[in-house]
Amino acid sequence: MPSRRPRGAIRQGGVVSNVTIQRDQWKSKVGFVLAASGSAIGLGNVVFFGSNAYSYGFGAFYLPYLVALFLVGIPVLIAELGLGGLTQKAFPASLAKVGGRWGEFAGWWALLNASFITMYYITILAWVFGMFVGSFGPLWEAETATPGFAMDTLANPHGFFFRMISTPWILALVFLVWLLNLVIVRRGVTSIEPVVKVFVPLMWMFMIVLIVRGVTLPHGEEGVYLLFTPDFAIMKDPVVWRGAVSQIFFSLTLGFGVMTAYASYLPKDADQVNNGVVTACLNCSFEYVAGLAIFSLLFAFAIVPSAGTLSMIFFVVPQGIAAMPAAVKTFGILFFLLLMMAGLSSSISLVEGLNSAMIDKFGWRRRNTLLVSGAIGLVGSLIFALPVIMDPDLSWNGTVGLTLIDLVDHWAFSYGLLTVGLVECLLIGWMLPIGDLRRELNRNSRFHLPAAFDWLIKVVIPLALATVLATSIYGEVANNIYGWSAERPPWEKLLPFACFAFWLLSSLAVAAWFTLRPGAQDRTPVLESAAAVSTEGAEGAL
Repeated sequence: MPSRRPRGAIRQGGVVSNVTIQRDQWKSKVGFVLAASGSAIGLGNVVFFGSNAYSYGFGAFYLPYLVALFLVGIPVLIAELGLGGLTQKAFPASLAKVGGRWGEFAGWWALLNASFITMYYITILAWVFGMFVGSFGPLWEAETATPGFAMDTLANPHGFFFRMISTPWILALVFLVWLLNLVIVRRGVTSIEPVVKVFVPLMWMFMIVLIVRGVTLPHGEEGVYLLFTPDFAIMKDPVVWRGAVSQIFFSLTLGFGVMTAYASYLPKDADQVNNGVVTACLNCSFEYVAGLAIFSLLFAFAIVPSAGTLSMIFFVVPQGIAAMPAAVKTFGILFFLLLMMAGLSSSISLVEGLNSAMIDKFGWRRRNTLLVSGAIGLVGSLIFALPVIMDPDLSWNGTVGLTLIDLVDHWAFSYGLLTVGLVECLLIGWMLPIGDLRRELNRNSRFHLPAAFDWLIKVVIPLALATVLATSIYGEVANNIYGWSAERPPWEKLLPFACFAFWLLSSLAVAAWFTLRPGAQDRTPVLESAAAVSTEGAEGAL
């Protein structure tokens, strides 16, 4: 049975309520840290970091990355953890205590945006599952005809991947991956904690094995050398800094509502400053380790990762493994097993973030909540996995599902997450206010946050995120809206706009519906006003 801890008397706007509410708790701090770091460590860490490092000048990417980590990533992560720990609520309920109804709406919109990402993330994870099965043999076999696709565009392992995503059996894999996610989160932190305690250490162990194999291959060290060779001239390009901020935001699972939900299962007196720093360090250390493994393997066989992220997962890295002189199947199985564990450790946190919020809002039983959210999520993932061939020459994306992922990811990931980050920093920074939150966090922390933390949340980070969003929008307009100038039929040129409209309007509408629905949402202030907190040792405002 889950360990439970009564909330006891709660201070609500200066009035003490005797309402007692029980909430699941992590059994250990180690379990929480592994779960939080497991949420942050996902498919993006294994391939995004290496892909971005290549795109943004190899070693030149490291300095902007570290600046973004310390100026944006860690402060926002601590704020999200602190909000969840102090309110003992998921993201919408936490923001409702900060900004009232509008804060709750922002929290629901964040989770709805994250739900789009969850749907196609699980579809990609199902493709990884298929590649894992194929790595036992079929993936490495000689190329055979791929019905519906032009053969001159396919080379092993491209052929296996496109055969897999263009056949109906991929839909069964999507169902299995969703089922696995629901089974893991069926009892909340009680069932999540033992899974991450196995997955996270194994991910580190497998990745270290891949590094050892990569650097011991001929020319493998050249990839490592290139990864740590900076081109300082490239750092003048604002695109590099935009890439670093986006990487940090996605890498630490910020703007998903996950960290707030996970922290809500901790005692109120937990050291959230230390938790945030440890989680960020574990996540970023794994990214560096993954970068070493990927680059050493790729350059050992003179393969340059010039393709995008999905191409690196399904084409480039498997080609590097296929070129190994021995143990191809072993390392193929190892690589895709690593991706499966990394993907699941992230996807279960995304699923839990939404379910925790719905339970807080409506007081539903967890089983009923999982059935509702799981059924809707499964339908979305199946749409993203549609095996209908629409681009047989592979000049664009190949199938309907792959095309939809490309388009929705462009809006939900590139714009949605950063918009959520901007809004939550403004709410926490100016409406909480942030100074009260910092004092509450410092009361239970060994390492006290300085007053500069307030200005990071209130001014510096919002300006940075607003700049990233503004320059991205300017780039869209200056270079024609995404997909507008593509040499495609007119109806395909409209797809980016259609996906944008569906993503934005549906997420806003459902977020408004959740906000306006009657429920148990408590919008009383999360902290007393700054005037009521007169000394550093004053009573907590909750």
